[in-house]
Amino acid sequence: MRAKYCIELFIVTRYDKGMGKTAKKRGRPKKADAKSAAERMRAYRERKREAGLTNVRRWEPAGDNPAGRYSDHRIIEARSLAMHCKIVQKVSRDPRLLEKAKSNLLRWSNKIDGPKPHYLKEWQEILDKPWPTVAEMMTSMNEDATRLRSSSPFAGILNEKERERIYAAFRS
Repeated sequence: MRAKYCIELFIVTRYDKGMGKTAKKRGRPKKADAKSAAERMRAYRERKREAGLTNVRRWEPAGDNPAGRYSDHRIIEARSLAMHCKIVQKVSRDPRLLEKAKSNLLRWSNKIDGPKPHYLKEWQEILDKPWPTVAEMMTSMNEDATRLRSSSPFAGILNEKERERIYAAFRS
């Protein structure tokens, strides 16, 4: 009987001792000469430049492409993805812009007499979901996302300068 009492007391005592400890900080300990994130990024970019690598801001065909260029359809899909990535950035900063897409969808639905195209219903279901889910779908590489981007209700969110910059990046 006494042994049982000691075991229970030991468990409680061990539990109490562990409560006072603070959790260890994760990662490496800080050094006095540690660089900031910006300094590390500048050093990283400098190493890339020294290695002969450059930032590419336009769509360029890969060297192993036998035709020397991509099909027009593939370029259009890539440009659409780039535009939707930019739209996701803007809507993430200002969620009120999502209302523009919803109003476009409503306007398109009201213009159509008779049976509605399937993409209208699909976009309505997507826009009813939380923003992170919508953003993930808009920038996804799967076939459904690629198909839906061709009938996107996000027209009018990018200004002319933003659109022209993306189009210029994909001209050959």
